[in-house]
Amino acid sequence: MRKAASMSLVLHGYWRPSAAYRVRIALNLKGLEYRQVTHDLRTGSQRNPEYRGLAPIGLVPALETDDGQVLTQSLAIFEWLEEQHPYPPLLPDNASERAAVRAMACIVACDIHPINNLRVLKALREELVAGEDMVRDWIARWINEGFTALETMVSHHGGHFCFGDTPTLADCCLVPQIYNARRFEVALSAYPRLLGIEANCEALHAFANAAPEVQPDADGPAT
Repeated sequence: MRKAASMSLVLHGYWRPSAAYRVRIALNLKGLEYRQVTHDLRTGSQRNPEYRGLAPIGLVPALETDDGQVLTQSLAIFEWLEEQHPYPPLLPDNASERAAVRAMACIVACDIHPINNLRVLKALREELVAGEDMVRDWIARWINEGFTALETMVSHHGGHFCFGDTPTLADCCLVPQIYNARRFEVALSAYPRLLGIEANCEALHAFANAAPEVQPDADGPAT
């Protein structure tokens, strides 16, 4: 795969969060080199004033671009990548098809992930005194709701990947969310199409090289 001439992009993230994972996939699919800066979410380093100066919301990922800009929110980063580095495209040519891909990506990035991320789970445990069984039920509820919709959408639009036979932004979002589902022991047998797409994605270096366990800051299972 073609690589950029320099490592002028800097990705602020952490090895396991799915939002950073999905951006790593997109960068790899685009053939772009980047340097990673780690912010350990378990210690709250993403809330340090220095990092908030780059990303005011205090979340990962953030991408420093080669022209000195700082981009936050994975979907916004996707759009910047697609506009600034259009080859290979991760969205179809047709406007309606692009909308379908964006809708699948948003099911993960907007409907499943935000209510299952670390700060929400922490609030459930600490502020609402939810036990671990309740937390896992909460996680499974939203994953299952989103994956049921995605399984149907893929039946209409999918091929080797979520939309047709080339990877798109929908696949960048799906694979990390399946990873999260397995972390929390969510049963996935009801989603054979999604699992088939995951297998096809993982056969590509762009996905395999973005996996959490092979990142330079990976340290194994965390609490």
